Amino acid sequence: MSAVIRLEEIRKSYFMGKQELQVLKSISLQIQRNEYVALMGPSGSGKSTLMNILGCLDSPTSGTYILNGHDVSKMPDNELAEIRNKEIGFVFQQFNLLPRLTALENVALPLVYSGISKKLRTEMAMEVIKKVDLESRHHHKPNELSGGQCQRVAIARALVNNPAIILADEPTGNLDTKTSYEIMNIFSKIHTDGNTVVLVTHEEDISNYAHRVIRLRDGVIETDKVRQNAIAG
Repeated sequence: MSAVIRLEEIRKSYFMGKQELQVLKSISLQIQRNEYVALMGPSGSGKSTLMNILGCLDSPTSGTYILNGHDVSKMPDNELAEIRNKEIGFVFQQFNLLPRLTALENVALPLVYSGISKKLRTEMAMEVIKKVDLESRHHHKPNELSGGQCQRVAIARALVNNPAIILADEPTGNLDTKTSYEIMNIFSKIHTDGNTVVLVTHEEDISNYAHRVIRLRDGVIETDKVRQNAIAG
């Protein structure tokens, strides 16, 4: 197996005047291709900061981050944005869909920046909409869809570029229990199809879907365990 994510002694500090606030303290880990990992930890543990670094939304203060063969730890912002668009599919708690676009148009949006023709964009978007069982609702706008359906659109959008990793930040945070489990079953299916999934959650029942659980506390990895009995989708 090859590591799609490799972190070596990642540190992140914020400075208030002369005072240094250390949020991440020497984090080293590897995530292999087609792993399903949950990142957990209490408020202030550093998991959101780590997720931002994994997602190339922020850079570490020191250390090395290799993403799918690219050293992204010291990249300038414009190169980082390019790598982020190509290598990472994001799924957020708030869905982050554009209200005036249909489900299909929202899913196709990342392909607009790749210079792909409209016909091919539509075909590729429709293909991933089928994967999340939303084919019959592809022409609806977000306000005509339920929360669970909106999250399915967001998952399809994350998949459309065929990224190296799917990074999901509290993807069930706005959903009821039944819908949450339906969404997690979709993530299990995505993982079975060969995708690498990194899930940030504070909910134990949601983390049970992952095959490996990394817990952070006070900016360090407290435990890193492989789970043999993850919930199958």
